[in-house]
Amino acid sequence: MKRATLLMAVGLAALGVTAAQAQPVDRGDRPILEVVTALETGEFVWAPELSPQGPMLLVVNLASQRAVLFRNGVPIAASTVSTGREGYETPTGVFTILQKRKEHYSNLYDDAPMPNMQRLTWGGVALHAGNLPGYPASHGCIRLPMAFSALLFDTTSLGMTVVITDVPAAPQVSAAPGVAVVGGAAGKQSIEAASFEWHPERVTSGVVSVVVSVADQRAVVLRSGIEIGSAPVRVDGALAGPIAYVLSAADESGRQWLKLDLAGSGEGSEIGADEADRFLAPTAFRSAVNDILKPGTVVIVTPQSLAAASAGENVTVIEAGES
Repeated sequence: MKRATLLMAVGLAALGVTAAQAQPVDRGDRPILEVVTALETGEFVWAPELSPQGPMLLVVNLASQRAVLFRNGVPIAASTVSTGREGYETPTGVFTILQKRKEHYSNLYDDAPMPNMQRLTWGGVALHAGNLPGYPASHGCIRLPMAFSALLFDTTSLGMTVVITDVPAAPQVSAAPGVAVVGGAAGKQSIEAASFEWHPERVTSGVVSVVVSVADQRAVVLRSGIEIGSAPVRVDGALAGPIAYVLSAADESGRQWLKLDLAGSGEGSEIGADEADRFLAPTAFRSAVNDILKPGTVVIVTPQSLAAASAGENVTVIEAGES
């Protein structure tokens, strides 16, 4: 046995990650969002057949210590987790998967093993297998059952969006009509003619994510986790909590969007045809974003400020480069 593999095995034994912890739960005919509330510590449910293809989004809930994986807007898996303990709180916000390593050891905490590591920040926050005591206990990372972490590792891709929230409710799902990323009503000349940043040459391929901050009235566009554009955006109306729009399909007939209400409300709610008119942005920026949209694009609309982290709050919106 190689030294690294031996160290991994010894480390996992010390962490108490056992086969029993990593056993999936038989969901029967229950929907994932019903099963997730009943999971015991170390349990998970995995049902990729519910939506075999499409863009994915992982939502981690700090309040419930649960994670739910969506594909094409449909919940296909869920797991118990252990996030950052007091003094090492896991940041909330919107992230992308920056790096993946099947075998990894912590650079910060005595070479602690981090199997199936998927990095969310260059400062040390990641998804990985680890001990799950039933409460927040990590140094900021999101610990997962071993088997679930392996399944997740093999399913995700670099640039995939991960939302970490502390709203004390499971995400609810509702269908939405075709919703433009930053559509808008005519006649708003001031914002339609506003200046914006657009640098698609920074990275030419990969998953596209758009984050719209109601607090900042600003949109940030990322591809493979790298910021390629930003613009002022006016959002009309109140927003109770973060909302995700997932572009599930695009063809000559148009685009199909699915809506996830991450605040835990709105299941089955109807979306008005004028919803896109709530989002106003520079006309040329809308056109540029429109040209790079493809299935897999995730748009997060959040009431939080993108600059909250710099103000000392525990909020983050996607890191673009390694420090």
